[in-house]
Parts: sequence; C-alpha cells; structure tokens
Amino acid sequence: QLIGGMVLHNGGIAEMRTGEGKTLVATLPVYLNALAGKGVHVVTVNDYLAKRDAEWMGRIYKFLGLTVGIIVHGLSDDERREAYASDVTYATNNELGFDYLRDNMKYERSQMVQRGHAYAIVDEVDSILVDEARTPLIISGPLEDRSEMYNTIDAFMLRLGPPDYEVDEKQKTTIFTEDGTERLENMLRDAGLLKGESLYDVENVAIVHHVNNALKAHLLFQKDRDYIVRNGEIVIIDEFTGRMMPGRRYSEGLH
Repeated sequence: QLIGGMVLHNGGIAEMRTGEGKTLVATLPVYLNALAGKGVHVVTVNDYLAKRDAEWMGRIYKFLGLTVGIIVHGLSDDERREAYASDVTYATNNELGFDYLRDNMKYERSQMVQRGHAYAIVDEVDSILVDEARTPLIISGPLEDRSEMYNTIDAFMLRLGPPDYEVDEKQKTTIFTEDGTERLENMLRDAGLLKGESLYDVENVAIVHHVNNALKAHLLFQKDRDYIVRNGEIVIIDEFTGRMMPGRRYSEGLH
C-alpha cells in the first residue's frame, strides 16, 4: 500500500488486485498533495462511487483537518464552487470535464466554478482514460422543435427494408443504398417535403440530416439496451458500466 501511494504521488499508474485496498492507498498521495492548498481531485467513474468514497474516506481527511467536497449531477454553480474550493474534491470524469467546458464559456473569472487543476487521482484509469476516451464531451444549444418533421420521417423509416440501407455495427454508421435513396425521394416528394429533383440538392440539407438520424435511431439504438425512457425523457445507458447517465445527450440532433 505504501509503494502504491508513492507511485500515485509520482504520477504513475498503480495496478492493484481486488482486496489490496486501492481506495485506502489513494488517501496517502491525496492527503500529501492537498497540504499544498491548491486542491486535489479524485476522479471516479460514476456518481455512486464519488458519493461512497467521499463519505468513506472523507472521515480520514476531516480527522486530519482537511475539507472534502463532492460533485454530482444536478448541483448549482454555487454548490459546485464550494465543492471545488475544498481541499479534496470527489467527482466523475464527466462532471469535471463539463464544468471545465462551461467555465471556458463564462465571461468573468468570478463566475467560474473550478479554481484550477493541481493534482488529480483517477480511479479505474483504464475505464476512464481508455474505454471512455472515445466519448466526446460537447456543449451544445437546444434545437428548434421539429416534432412534426420527426414523426413524418420516422414513419418513412418503417416502410424501408434491408435492401434500402447498409449498417456497420462496429463503426456505428448507416448509409442508404441507391434503391433506398430513390424510395426515400419518392416518399418525400409525395409528402411535399422534397425540394428540387434530388435528396442531395443543397436546399434539402436539413432533410438529409433528419433522415440519416432517423435511420441511425432505428438501426443502431435499441430501447432498454442503449437508453431508457423515464418521465418522458431519454436517459442514455453507459455501454461500459450499464449505469444510467442522466444529463448526457446524443449529439448532432439525434437526441
């Protein structure tokens, strides 16, 4: 455990077997680096672990005279600022990342919630820095409501079959075949949605975006596997942990 603490203090990765006390090992470099007064971040994979470890290990830090904060989904800016001002702050990688992005959109330093980045320990580093490395953190704005358009195009998808599209499950991509494009153009023309002769004319760029997203939604995303519907809202399920991720959204208008 002492060797593990030294490795973490020096910026290395310590691999420990179950039962060797990795949660306890992290307290050594966390306390040591927190003494500098610049704040230490302990990064976990989900809100449950952040809360559990903050309560469990927090007793040690408080006994030694340090303050402990926790960042979970749904906190206000003031609550986040207070948590980041603590000597030790527990948070998920997503919350840390999005707080950093939001801080970069603030107009004044006083509005920011983070106070800087001095030292961090990443729990389950393989999961956070390898498995989740391909999940981008993107700040986006709301789209205009096009519910009627979604419903119309959704109905078109139900009339298409395998000869009309190709699916690459591994790359998570879908494309229309020539036959599929032709059938789609006829349906759009009959509905009065197609402008010009071809689906790929420049004035149809918004329609192309909608039909591509609709095809993806039907073929690549399965309800109760990739997402659930709760209180009328889509909640994404993490493909690595199987946990729900409230607040996370699919990008590029897919959500």
